[in-house]
Amino acid sequence: MAALQHDAHLLVVDDDPRIRQMLTRYFEDEGYTVSSAADGIEMRVRLRQQNFDAVLLDLVLPGGTDGLDLAREIRAQSDVPIMMLTGRDDVVDRIVGLEVGADDYIAKPFHLREVHARLKSILRRRQAPARSAEAAGEEIIGFEDWRLNLSRRQLFDPEGAEIELTTGEFDMLTTFVRHAGRVLTRDVLMDLTRGRSLEAFDRTIDAQIVRLRRKIETDPKKPQFIKAVRGVGYVFTARLD
Repeated sequence: MAALQHDAHLLVVDDDPRIRQMLTRYFEDEGYTVSSAADGIEMRVRLRQQNFDAVLLDLVLPGGTDGLDLAREIRAQSDVPIMMLTGRDDVVDRIVGLEVGADDYIAKPFHLREVHARLKSILRRRQAPARSAEAAGEEIIGFEDWRLNLSRRQLFDPEGAEIELTTGEFDMLTTFVRHAGRVLTRDVLMDLTRGRSLEAFDRTIDAQIVRLRRKIETDPKKPQFIKAVRGVGYVFTARLD
């Protein structure tokens, strides 16, 4: 049976040649274009040379720069989806990974089909609104002079400057805007933004919200838009335009 074809170009960053080869072969068989890098130096070269639709990034790499540092570096320059692959299945590592901008985190050893399913979920969330915009026109929601373009997945501040959001941050903000004034538990937020195919735990949601507040709140320590409701969850209190 012929493999399904995809337009996505993936970058696999892992110091283990067996894992690089395994992931490359699997995703090429599934119709993806795949490039690889053994460390941060090679990763930077690849990113300068080409645009990628997603980066599969190992947490532990040689050369004094680990995956978390590289994720921060990528996120400072791009909103390309990042999936972290690691042998360290530690909750703290997962939280830090999400805080620096990773879209997902999966521990080794992993099943290739699960990696693929999670990757497709990330790409689907990123691409589907743009496709629907062509058929249905743009959908824009305003709050407190901010503009959230749901079709193009863009956010503009009151001065008109675009604020770059990761896939997870955009999905979180969209969920809050669509449910403005309603208190949302962490479980509900997980269901609405990431789906139950991903492991839910409270601090992943908290980490996403901390990052989002840094981008939309005047004072993230005293938020005016996304407020915590003690013992319950969060509520979006901004006025919709």
